Amino acid sequence: MKYTIDKSIFKLKPNIKFGIIVGHNIINSETSDEDERRLRNAENKMRNEVSQEQLRELHNVKNYREVMTETGINPNKYPPSVEAMFKRIIKGGRLPVINALVDLCNAISIEQGISLGGHDLKDIHEDLEVRFSRKGDIFLPFGCEEYEDVQENELVFTSGNVVQTLKWVWRQSELGKITLDSSDIFFQLVGFEYEKDSSLYNAMEDIESLIINRFKGNCKKYLVDIHNNSIEF
Repeated sequence: MKYTIDKSIFKLKPNIKFGIIVGHNIINSETSDEDERRLRNAENKMRNEVSQEQLRELHNVKNYREVMTETGINPNKYPPSVEAMFKRIIKGGRLPVINALVDLCNAISIEQGISLGGHDLKDIHEDLEVRFSRKGDIFLPFGCEEYEDVQENELVFTSGNVVQTLKWVWRQSELGKITLDSSDIFFQLVGFEYEKDSSLYNAMEDIESLIINRFKGNCKKYLVDIHNNSIEF
């Protein structure tokens, strides 16, 4: 299977980078006390260090919003999912406990301030792309059973004509959601630097460690950027 970034996206933001991790044989579980503790600690740290006024100036959030604006998506109406999550936390809310893999990925997303999406590969049957939508693309909203048509020329993450994430990093589909039965997962992270101690580098290292040590699986990591816009896995 291939994963490709439309080259036009690098014209908008030449330094944008997509970190990909493909995990296999993952043994997910209910959330343990230790798992939840990491999530709550991440929430508390963000709450103590970031004000609501500073949220949109966080490095990655600011860049996500810029890309969305450049592609015609209003980030005030359709904020990056991490911005909405961070806002909820800063205002005093707590994320619900779902399962160990989802909760720990949320913890990493908060710790590193980065967009991090996991997609169950059992629901993905065609090549993956980050591209602009075209006629015939469809989307299954979370919790729904009927597909919706997708507006043309909108930045999306898609498998064939089935959109996995609508309006780029705004909303994930019902397809690919991670459950206790999920074992083969495609992780997509979006950052703007990739060197030691950058948010993208650290988040990828953390996910790799979780897959191997917490969930007893294995994985491969890839970096997709302006110099290499496509991979096969």
